[in-house]
Amino acid sequence: MANIVVLGAGLGGTIVAYELREKLGREHTVTVINKGSVYSFVPSNPWVAVGWRSEEDVQVDLAPVFAKRNITLRPEGAAKLHAAENRVELTDGSMVDYDYLVIATGPELAFDEIEGFGPGAGFSQSVCETGHAGQAKSAFDRLVENPGPVVIGAVQGASCFGPAYEFAFILDKALRDAKVRDRVPMTFVTPEPYIGHLGLDGVGDTKGLMESELRDRHIKWITNARVDHMTEESVVAEEIGEDGAVKERHELPARFKMMLPAFRGVSAIRGIEGLTNPRGFVIIDKHQQNPEFQNIFAIGVCVAIAPTGKTAVPVGVPKTGFMIESMATATVGNIARLIAGEKPNVQATWNAVCLADFGDGGVAFVAQPQIPPRNVNWASEGRWVHAAKVGFEKYFLRKVRTGVSEPFYEKLALQALKIDKLKAVTFD
Repeated sequence: MANIVVLGAGLGGTIVAYELREKLGREHTVTVINKGSVYSFVPSNPWVAVGWRSEEDVQVDLAPVFAKRNITLRPEGAAKLHAAENRVELTDGSMVDYDYLVIATGPELAFDEIEGFGPGAGFSQSVCETGHAGQAKSAFDRLVENPGPVVIGAVQGASCFGPAYEFAFILDKALRDAKVRDRVPMTFVTPEPYIGHLGLDGVGDTKGLMESELRDRHIKWITNARVDHMTEESVVAEEIGEDGAVKERHELPARFKMMLPAFRGVSAIRGIEGLTNPRGFVIIDKHQQNPEFQNIFAIGVCVAIAPTGKTAVPVGVPKTGFMIESMATATVGNIARLIAGEKPNVQATWNAVCLADFGDGGVAFVAQPQIPPRNVNWASEGRWVHAAKVGFEKYFLRKVRTGVSEPFYEKLALQALKIDKLKAVTFD
């Protein structure tokens, strides 16, 4: 019997737990360590921030679902991974031993790296966590009551740009609905070298599509931006040239701010030699396996991925939903092979399928693989994207509530669209 532990119960951790149980059967134990028992559908957070959803609408209590699936939940959360000892120390001081570990923690949000940044102690809002989005709703209400300038975007080192664009356009729609948009100047500030870069060097014509949307909605933008600090009423950012020198310094009035932070690895795993890089992200090979600790795998935002190219301001690479699901499926296949005494040979495609909602429209893109060069590089826009995003939210939350990672009809749909999670098996 093998003991498999999953660290984290976000998108990747929850899906990998369901797939482990499905693949391995009940003779092996599956334990999930998480801070609390609640799963949050993070893609809906921009809607929560403007009141189109409540926090409860996008959350699932995992305890009864895991119990039904014979998955053990440890809601104390992890304090420290002891990789050399094959155990995880929990916040209450107890230990959980493992034969195989899947790290799916997601990131730590590095608000502290910029003065005045972030919710709580800082002056800006966030949609990175559902609780943050709930706080942002209160700030949105104050903005509607007392309209003024807004700054939306991401700071240097950020790697997840889609939600910033989504929130800018959703906020525009929500302010129009409240009939105060005419009193809210908006500026989009980003470290990307151009609008629509997304940390991926663009997908299809995302540059043209995103610039057109910003122009149509009268949202100004600043690229190659490095945020220096924030105050209660402003964002101070420097526009950086290709030579690394400051081209222009902007002090932007901002009554409401929502900017995505840079990420780093969580404290429970950060600083373990051979496991993580200096930023705290988990080092993996093409099989999602850590080269130093070969019974440890990692999926999702916590994995280390090199940037797609040099930029004037640091820009990371996003880990999108379908890409993370492909990592999960590959990891489960490789753990099953190790349990059977075989070598890992399952490799994720890292394909990306993304729906970016703009409130009354949106942009969809398919990138195969997500990181260029690609076999498929496609983007399209239209009102249908908003409807598709609403449908996907309901569908994915149902998957989580029922404990099924990939119903048969999803497999058929992906096959019909020729979108694969796994590469052809190779033998090294």
